[in-house]
Amino acid sequence: MNWEKQFQTFISEQLADADQAHDLAHIQRVVANAKRLATTEAADMDIVLPAAWLHDCVIVPKNSPLRKQASTLAAERAGQFLHEIGYDIDLIPPIQHAIVAHSFSAGITPETTEAKVVQDADRLDSIGAIGIARCILTGVSFGAQLYEASDPFADNGRTRDDKTYSVDHFYIKLFKLADMMQTDAGRAEAHKRTDYMKGYLAQLRQEIE
Repeated sequence: MNWEKQFQTFISEQLADADQAHDLAHIQRVVANAKRLATTEAADMDIVLPAAWLHDCVIVPKNSPLRKQASTLAAERAGQFLHEIGYDIDLIPPIQHAIVAHSFSAGITPETTEAKVVQDADRLDSIGAIGIARCILTGVSFGAQLYEASDPFADNGRTRDDKTYSVDHFYIKLFKLADMMQTDAGRAEAHKRTDYMKGYLAQLRQEIE
């Protein structure tokens, strides 16, 4: 049974109206990250792979009041789908846990190796070169500016607001992710990607000041 092909077909249909930061390419990168981390962490691929493929099968916009419920909604829908295609029923609860726990907004601690792998795999796609692009794409999707003109990096006491300025999101969330990684391999890669983002903001500072 080619489960991955079924996962990809299903998620492609669910993402028809997704924003560009949560498209099929994002899912594919998370799956690739998850495969690498799962190998290192000796995680169960039969749990990791469906969770990675299906983690965003319900999309809730970043600025929606329902954002914190997105991963729970995705876990419920993923469970329904996995039942429909005859996936191992005993694996569905840990898959759903991995999906629920992947979300930064939900604030749920992953309790299994597989959930830790999926959370790290998704968060790695929020940082580094691809993370910069996704941050700006997401900001554009809800009308955010790149930075606040009078105090771009909040050096002078301005309260950061990442719903209005994309650069603020680096400080509010993205720079914190490396230290929140659950796996050693994820943490090492996250620190490399964070250094890259810091270099980008240093260059941006030079260009606009």
